[in-house]
Amino acid sequence: MKINLNDPSDFTLENVKKLIASGDDSIDTQFRVTTDGFLFISTSVGTEDLDGILFRLESNVAFNGWVGKDASEDEEWVERIFEAVKKNWPSPNDDYIDDF
Repeated sequence: MKINLNDPSDFTLENVKKLIASGDDSIDTQFRVTTDGFLFISTSVGTEDLDGILFRLESNVAFNGWVGKDASEDEEWVERIFEAVKKNWPSPNDDYIDDF
């Protein structure tokens, strides 16, 4: 699943919730934003595969509950991800966001 940050009808709290729910908590993941404005969950983390990536959030370590169905039901967590992306798109302060 990808969310188009250029489309206000696509970049919604509800779609961020669905994105989080689509993640697999049994592997390391990372929320990433492409240079053309798509938010997605990557299974490449850290500094791997950054071509075309404008910024990324801190990695989600496996089995910590940051993605998956349970994570998507945490309204505060969903809003934190939404606001971190909103604050940094399209002009992030850095290419790695770990304070959100």
